[in-house]
Amino acid sequence: MGLLDTLKAKADRVKGKAGDFVHQHEDKIERGLDKAAKTVDTKTKGKYSDRIGTGTGKAKEALGRIAHKDTGAPGAGASDTGTPGTPPGAAPEAGKDREPGT
Repeated sequence: MGLLDTLKAKADRVKGKAGDFVHQHEDKIERGLDKAAKTVDTKTKGKYSDRIGTGTGKAKEALGRIAHKDTGAPGAGASDTGTPGTPPGAAPEAGKDREPGT
């Protein structure tokens, strides 16, 4: 077994342990995210509330994907963007969602 194979195996074990930890403590982690978001929003006097909310939401989505990856729960894994080949959160390229000649 080569060095890269060994590192990949160890990384997979760590990833699995992290996923188990997140699954076990998901509610506490979400409360921590909410508390941090509220603190930052207070310190910035609401100037960045929309961005803080967006970032917190994305962090919670990622947390949910990690926590429920092995359970097969809805939302675990790839998200439906509506356009095949478009990464989550990205807008489809202009003209690609229309039929030719329209």
